[in-house]
Amino acid sequence: MGNNSFDVVDIIRIKRDGGTLSADQIAWTIDAYTRGIVADEQMSALAMAIFLNGMTRTEISLWTNAMIASGQRMDFSHLGRPTADKHSTGGVGDKITLPLAPLVAVFDVAVPQLSGRGLGHTGGTLDKLEAIPGWRAALSNEEIFAQLGLDGCGAVICAAGSGLAPADKKLYALRDVTATVDCIPLISSSIMSKKIAEGTDSLVLDVKVGTGAFMKDIDKARELARTMVDLGTDAGVKTVALLTDMNTPLGLKIGNALEVAESVEVLAGGGPADVVELTIALAQEMLAGVGKNDVDVAAALQDGRAMDKWREMIKAQGGNPDAKLPVAKHSYDIFATENGVMQSLDALAVGVASWRLGAGRATQGEQVQAGAGIELFAKPGEAVVAGQKLMTLFTDEETRFARAVEVLQDAVTIVPSEQANLSKQSIVLERIS
Repeated sequence: MGNNSFDVVDIIRIKRDGGTLSADQIAWTIDAYTRGIVADEQMSALAMAIFLNGMTRTEISLWTNAMIASGQRMDFSHLGRPTADKHSTGGVGDKITLPLAPLVAVFDVAVPQLSGRGLGHTGGTLDKLEAIPGWRAALSNEEIFAQLGLDGCGAVICAAGSGLAPADKKLYALRDVTATVDCIPLISSSIMSKKIAEGTDSLVLDVKVGTGAFMKDIDKARELARTMVDLGTDAGVKTVALLTDMNTPLGLKIGNALEVAESVEVLAGGGPADVVELTIALAQEMLAGVGKNDVDVAAALQDGRAMDKWREMIKAQGGNPDAKLPVAKHSYDIFATENGVMQSLDALAVGVASWRLGAGRATQGEQVQAGAGIELFAKPGEAVVAGQKLMTLFTDEETRFARAVEVLQDAVTIVPSEQANLSKQSIVLERIS
């Protein structure tokens, strides 16, 4: 780890004054922080200095490598098939991992989706799948390898082990409470240290842009995507990023069991057009990343092959793919107040409402309701009439409706049909490689 003669105060001062840290300084800092030699308040000061002054491409790369070196690396090279993975920066109604993993596995590619839990208004993939009776998120490395190997179904969605990039886990918790989350060097190194340590051959990044996304602004989203693609490429992982639209929720269902139900519709060859479009676009990128360019991805959704993989994947983790999904005890409908065309539906408002209904958590470790969430009956670009049902809210605790309805007051914009802008925009805005 280089020499041990660094003083963390000197390192903070360099960054505070806009200087550049050396490879040895970065390696020492991350290692010393992981081992508890650098205190939280010192790391907080350094994180704020990085937040305010940024980092060079070389510094970000060194920082990412030091985070990877803090823990174990997984090695999938012995599986006998290539590995492809996807990471989304999180959005509202973003259940794409669920149909995507089995879909890509159809084409003899291993898909290790080491996922997380939701915090705030963006749902966690593991929380969604835990709505399926019996399904479990925690797997040992042996179980992961068995499921991805030639005798397994080839796809796994599970919790990332604590052994991957432990420095990230520690630093992430610190950033959360020191207002240093929204920082491109720290976000990109956090995401990519885990993904590179995971050992995938090909990685596709789904970087969301818009009201319901972490990045509201396309220029910042583009910079984040570019930084992550460069980090992946530097580490020898074939990496591409798609910038995708998150001004409107994805699909028609938001919430844990609701999103599983919608994913199953997609796997059955149906489902909302936007979810299908993005699932196919990401699958094609993942497959191209491992050299499979001429496969008909859409056909595998239509003919049941992806559904077969899904059933195998759910069963392998103790879940019953035929079990009835939990349904919330209470529902509440919201109706259109005028005739016209829905011009916009604010993804952030819908995400926050769903979270207030119990679909998400405010603090780490809090329980989520499986049945809570929102079902939409109209999306932007569609004609609506006064009195028509626009959405239904679901929760197990009726007292939650008031605060959810409150945040939805201005979520829907309806304009007279002659003023409506009906040009359909693709969900994929840009590709960065």
